[in-house]
Amino acid sequence: MSRTRQASHAGSWYTDDSSDLNEQLSSWLRAANITEPACKALIGPHAGYTYSGPTAAWAYIHINPNPLRRVFLFGPSHHFYLRGCALPYSTIYATPIGNLPIDEEIVQELEKTGKFSKLNRGQEEDEHSLEMHLPYIRKAFEGRDVKLVPIMVGEMDNEEDFGRIFAPYFRQSENLFVVSSDFCHWGQRFRYTPYDKNAGEIHQSIERMDREGMELIENHDINGFKNYLDRTKNTICGRNPIILLLSTILCAGISTRTRFVRYAQSEPVKKMTQSSVSYASSVTSS
Repeated sequence: MSRTRQASHAGSWYTDDSSDLNEQLSSWLRAANITEPACKALIGPHAGYTYSGPTAAWAYIHINPNPLRRVFLFGPSHHFYLRGCALPYSTIYATPIGNLPIDEEIVQELEKTGKFSKLNRGQEEDEHSLEMHLPYIRKAFEGRDVKLVPIMVGEMDNEEDFGRIFAPYFRQSENLFVVSSDFCHWGQRFRYTPYDKNAGEIHQSIERMDREGMELIENHDINGFKNYLDRTKNTICGRNPIILLLSTILCAGISTRTRFVRYAQSEPVKKMTQSSVSYASSVTSS
């Protein structure tokens, strides 16, 4: 029996008008540049499209859909505490510009490992981190069949356990991996206001801190990235999906290069009363 996850954030976080959404995505992709080889994996933001849509385009423009049949999508849980990783409840994920069928065969393979929990309908539809990537995925594969394997990623006791599970899929040329994460959430409303005055303005201090983490991700340095998070407490909401991607890359044992291709902030903060969220897009090529 098919179960459809509705586009629960359409009409609020992004437009639910299919023609408007299609044109928005097209315009952001036209404004982005290809600077790296076609991607095997990407990291992109998941805020409202007004804020993060243009930044995400810089990652999605690097997709060559020709060899690809399947997208593994890793996103964090914002609404409930999750230990380990969780599989989807639904069999179809809807978007205003077309549906994405879940690869039920792969989901069953993952379920047989005994390592995954399962989402319920409410947990699945409340979460925006996976949904905000769905229209971009559907757009990148416009006119083509593609299946989705959405995974909600929480705190992992040992990310290598999951990295080994996903590594065989990462080695296959037909699979693309997408990670959903914003970067620094800065401001009193986030209870996070570090400021290194040696960096200049507050927004420059935020960027310097973000870029330190981005460089560790580019180097596929899991331990360095985890130590960086412990030291800075940087509010990178997709830290666990990022760590899972890095573990998957390392366990796969194939030569890859990761580069961040775009960075932006919702507002250039200059006063302690202001706030901002950072957005970054990366491309991993083999």
